[in-house]
Amino acid sequence: MRRYGLIGFPLTHSFSQKYFTEKFEKEGIPDSRYDLFELPDPAAFPQLLASTPDLVGLNVTIPHKQAIIPFLDELDPASAGRIGAVNTIRILPDGRKIGYNTDYYGFRSSLEDWLRAQEIGPATLHALVLGNGGAARAVVAALNDLQIRYRLISRQQTAEALSYEALTPEILDEYRLIINTSPVGTYPNIDASPAIPYGMLTRRHLLYDLVYNPAETRFLQKGREQGAATHNGLPMLHLQAEKAWEIWNQ
Repeated sequence: MRRYGLIGFPLTHSFSQKYFTEKFEKEGIPDSRYDLFELPDPAAFPQLLASTPDLVGLNVTIPHKQAIIPFLDELDPASAGRIGAVNTIRILPDGRKIGYNTDYYGFRSSLEDWLRAQEIGPATLHALVLGNGGAARAVVAALNDLQIRYRLISRQQTAEALSYEALTPEILDEYRLIINTSPVGTYPNIDASPAIPYGMLTRRHLLYDLVYNPAETRFLQKGREQGAATHNGLPMLHLQAEKAWEIWNQ
């Protein structure tokens, strides 16, 4: 049996378990299963590995994408090493644990596909990135590679980030692509939305939400009501999941 799974806390709803279980059945992949491992404290990670010796691959979700790094033996330099966050772990037969970041691949590929469909060149855009967690790191790396200038937006103003209160009509006029990397608006808190001034949005804006459940978050709904183009996180999830599968089986 080859076992895969997801670590994070809490794991109230998992795209990954359903996705991979259906993949195993649909593609006739034998002797494989995907489980959820709620891990309130990343310090429990070594014990999880010791008690589950047939684990060969893991996905990592909130809040452990950065906290799990000290428990790994190596980071893939092209993804997790550069980004400083891990969402995929490959466990080798000798026990070595290597961290990767497939969020970068999923976000970049899905953004490029969406912008192509909108007939918008990435280099013509400036972006606001809402949130400053592990997912934001992958998004920022992709924006840098696509040569999209960005500003970070956070609840607290810092040297690196503007606060939500600091957003002005001038900033929103210049930064047309708005990307929510925070979990705000995720089921069951579906009435919540990032505190941007939605009344300042126009048909020129593009809103991308990494949240996929619900399919249309309040963030996207409020943007759509202002005429903005909207895109949710499901295509990104599919792309990053397939990239993780590729890594586990290389």
